[in-house]
Amino acid sequence: MSVTQQPAEPAAAEAGSSGRLGFVVFITAAAALGGFLFGYDSSVINGAVSGIQDRFGVGDGVTGLIVSSALLGSAVGAAMAGRFADRYGRIKVMKAGALLFAVSAVGSMLPFSAWDLAFWRVLGGAAIGIASVIAPTYIAEVAPTRYRGRLASFQQAAIVLGIAISQLVNWVLADTAGGDTRGHLLGLEAWQWMLGVCVVPAAVYFVLSSTIPESPRYLISAGRLDEARTVLAEVEGKDADTDARIAEIQGLIASDHRPRFRDLLGGRFGLLPVVWVGIGLSVFQQLVGINVIFYYSSILWQSVGIDQGNSLLISFIGSVINILGTVVAILLVDRIGRKPLALIGSAGMAAALAACGWAFSSATGSGGDVSLPDLQGTVALVAANAFVLFFAMSWGVVVWVMLGEMFPNRIRAAALSVAASAQWIANWAITVSFPSLSRWNLSATYLAYAGFAALSILFVARFMKETKGVRLEDMG
Repeated sequence: MSVTQQPAEPAAAEAGSSGRLGFVVFITAAAALGGFLFGYDSSVINGAVSGIQDRFGVGDGVTGLIVSSALLGSAVGAAMAGRFADRYGRIKVMKAGALLFAVSAVGSMLPFSAWDLAFWRVLGGAAIGIASVIAPTYIAEVAPTRYRGRLASFQQAAIVLGIAISQLVNWVLADTAGGDTRGHLLGLEAWQWMLGVCVVPAAVYFVLSSTIPESPRYLISAGRLDEARTVLAEVEGKDADTDARIAEIQGLIASDHRPRFRDLLGGRFGLLPVVWVGIGLSVFQQLVGINVIFYYSSILWQSVGIDQGNSLLISFIGSVINILGTVVAILLVDRIGRKPLALIGSAGMAAALAACGWAFSSATGSGGDVSLPDLQGTVALVAANAFVLFFAMSWGVVVWVMLGEMFPNRIRAAALSVAASAQWIANWAITVSFPSLSRWNLSATYLAYAGFAALSILFVARFMKETKGVRLEDMG
């Protein structure tokens, strides 16, 4: 059994499933701290980019490699997390992820060179990949059936909260250092503290992961039935029939199908059509350029004449809007459906990105003396935040919901793995290319992202099937 596969477990006796809900919320929140670190560590680099460029004298190409290096580590961490979790348990893998976050934070705070920094970012990326797999897996396996959907949303909420807190920390540190990311605080430059602060939540994550119980599903697969029985009683209540639940989970484990890549073959273009749709959704989610905002917004605003301190404040405001949009998506995705929400988001993103492209075309000056006219500056700020809002309320949530629902049970794990890999690759391509593209023509770059958003409307309308209200067992 691969932990990326989440087969639907039949509901056991619901009496007592609400059991110790406070305890379940606590262990879910502790596991979701991995999602917080996912969001924090992946976006904290945003505030440090200008300081890194100045400190090491690197150009756009090397800057793109440093920022995107974490994504390469993420792909490796995500690929290995499931296998390690099956062998050693979910809790041990959480602890390993916490240690990687901490070591990466310290190393990134004290680099000797740009390439040394890139190595520590790869290490942090591996922790991000681990967190992206292990936290939702653990939550799904410990949550009582009645509350599984709501508790599973903790992970996405933790990610966007981590992004927001990282931008707040960046702004506070830069402001304390006189509005300069190279300003000194306690012997180190502000950008170094930005990258190093991650050690604090990493330590908290390690401590909390040491206090929560192992997943019942892992304990049963490892033959530790007495421990599994204790955990099930804790999360589902004393009245739960733990023997029946153990027998149920044992049956599911025994019947697990191990999907292989060849199970995905057979379509007109090699892969099954539904797999191509999943890949398309994953790739379009990245080609609209959303991670340019999360990774580069500080230097983006500086490139059009806004000073460092204000650029970091704008980045924080954008991350708060990201949280609000995510809340809207969670409230609407089961009400109006996945497809309508994706179409609304695509149209909104296309318009907002096109407005950004128009505004940036009016930038005047060169080097460190660049500015936008008042009207275009206002349009750029409003449009960029509108883009974040439309993304967060649609594609930021819908794609992950779709990838968890759209594939037939027999190929779900393998198809999700392929789609997620395509997403990491597209994310890396956009991230590594942005510094050079923006230096070449920032307006044209944003118009290209607008073009991808417009194409996503056609893709969704033609190929995406609504999954609202459809049982997982009926996906075909």
